[in-house]
Amino acid sequence: MTVIGITALFTGLMLLCIAAVMAQRLLTAIQDRGFDRWVPAYVFPTDPTPDVVFDREPVDVFLAICDHYEPEWGNPLPEQALGRVHRWCEDYPALFQQFRDVDGRPPRHSFFFPQDQYRPEYIDPLAELCHAGFGEFEIHLHHADDTPDGLEEKLSMLRDALFHRHGVLRRDPISGEIVYGFIHGNWALNNSRRDRQWCGVDHEIPILLKTGCYADFTLPSAPSDTQTRTINSIYYASDIPGQCKSHDRGIRARVGQSAPADSLLMIQGPLLFDGSRRKFGLLPRVENGDLLGNHPPSLHRLQLWLNAGVTVQGQPNWRFIKLHTHGCKTGNLQMLLGEPMQLFHQELAELHVLQPNFRFHYVSAWEMAQLVHLAERGETNPGLAATVPPELAYLA
Repeated sequence: MTVIGITALFTGLMLLCIAAVMAQRLLTAIQDRGFDRWVPAYVFPTDPTPDVVFDREPVDVFLAICDHYEPEWGNPLPEQALGRVHRWCEDYPALFQQFRDVDGRPPRHSFFFPQDQYRPEYIDPLAELCHAGFGEFEIHLHHADDTPDGLEEKLSMLRDALFHRHGVLRRDPISGEIVYGFIHGNWALNNSRRDRQWCGVDHEIPILLKTGCYADFTLPSAPSDTQTRTINSIYYASDIPGQCKSHDRGIRARVGQSAPADSLLMIQGPLLFDGSRRKFGLLPRVENGDLLGNHPPSLHRLQLWLNAGVTVQGQPNWRFIKLHTHGCKTGNLQMLLGEPMQLFHQELAELHVLQPNFRFHYVSAWEMAQLVHLAERGETNPGLAATVPPELAYLA
């Protein structure tokens, strides 16, 4: 073989090696961000919901902001963490009391409080805010290398402290059981990370049900490898013995169908691509309902959330928009308690005036779950979601 031939062969091998390395890195990046989990379901939906067209018929839109509320995010000094709480309690009513949905109610915020950051001095001021009608408490949990017994103890202790000591959470109006909504810290519900970090318990669903969890609001988690193959859905997940991430798939909530036995209601937020925002000017960015300081809510995002089509099957004109945020991160806090959020609420009201068929409702996580059950029963009046009078919701 000539020198030129050897050089060409060597160059070809080098290019193949480089291509192989780049392909491996691309595959790793895809897996780390969970694109392999959910993009096929996005591209090939099994039961797509039609896009919203307000000119045709009324559409009831239920907006719930589920906050991974962590006063100690970023390891602040104790007085700084407490200052974040007090700012929420002082600014939220002042900023948002003026806004009303079609039911005449102000914006409502669902505080998913982390078990590992429990401090009575954080809870009591927020409890007053909730009692004033601006939101509700739920449970958020970060844990790692845990056991079933350890998980049950953490959930039970925080549940009881919130209800009995602080007068938040609520009793189920039928069973009388203390109940709560749940968000898993680090998104790792049912030990769903590929590396099995930040959880440790493969079978969390039975423990959540046992301790009074009425619904899970963890998803979507993309871009993360914890993301389920099920997207843009309200469904029921059951424990699968011997298998982690048993909530990867489930039974869709639908009109005329009751909840399957021993299953947990999963209420997902929107997950899709936004072609108007592109990385490197080429790749569409992920829209996952995360409210960020540099990406506040807007009417453009609202249209994407609506088109995600999160519904109870058989009731396409009820659209469920479960959003999430980390309300104590500095940039997020400035947005959530500032002009960007005020502007969004103003835009919602103006859109309703221009399009009366757009009927928006501010709801808490608990109320959203009750609306799911109303839809399952074939009800068409969303006002029936308020089945528990406010004066009874916090009875200890």
